[in-house]
Amino acid sequence: MHRWLPVTALTTRSDTVRKPLIAGNWKMNCTTTEARELARGVVDKTTDLTDRVDVTLAPPFTSLAAVAAVTKGTAVSVAAQDMHWADKGAFTGEISPLMVAELASQVILGHSERRTLFHETDQDVNRKVHAALAHGLTPILCVGETLEQREAEQTDLVVTVQLADALEGISAGEASSLIVAYEPVWAIGSGLPCDDAEAGRVCTLIRSQLAEAFGPAAADSARVLYGGSVKPGNFGAYLHHEDIDGALVGGASLEADSFNALVRTAAEQ
Repeated sequence: MHRWLPVTALTTRSDTVRKPLIAGNWKMNCTTTEARELARGVVDKTTDLTDRVDVTLAPPFTSLAAVAAVTKGTAVSVAAQDMHWADKGAFTGEISPLMVAELASQVILGHSERRTLFHETDQDVNRKVHAALAHGLTPILCVGETLEQREAEQTDLVVTVQLADALEGISAGEASSLIVAYEPVWAIGSGLPCDDAEAGRVCTLIRSQLAEAFGPAAADSARVLYGGSVKPGNFGAYLHHEDIDGALVGGASLEADSFNALVRTAAEQ
């Protein structure tokens, strides 16, 4: 069992420079034709920026192959939006890590919509994290509190428990490649983003938890993103916080211009 810091603890400042990452989660949007067109728009408009910013696109399963084909030979990465932890079996409608690994290099795990709408537990997320790492996939692990939990002043506790449970049993080497996305549930798709100072505080808390469980080197290497009503107009403020390394974006990733504006903002910081 990993030992985790008290929820009020924070890391000391680090001189580590992490490359920003902008990841677009398209959710249940875009036909294959639309996905191909959107991916082309992102590739065309970010070609001159990917030396400074990493870019990831997460289309629906039906469009993974099409987007992988468009991005092949470019610096744009592809992620799946979820996966099962088993390699194969009688799991109708599910996608295995073997299938994902043929087309993508990353996978979003523990998104609040999976937790709330499909009743995924922290233990389910942990199984998926282990499966992803076993197959060479980089997890984009989502954590975050509901509005009720925030109003009850449980944000730090919820985030700490989600993180600890999801990462139980992984090594420091595996932790160093992690991407953790702080996505307060109440901010996702609501048009009400978390205050940048508060988002920065929680992201610092996340990094402190990683440092205590896996060591400072792993924590400094892992990237922590913010997600929740991120738009070109508010994104710059988040990047001023040393522990926010980019964004996991929903609605703003469905148009090439708005998504590319976020990438350009990160490149210019």
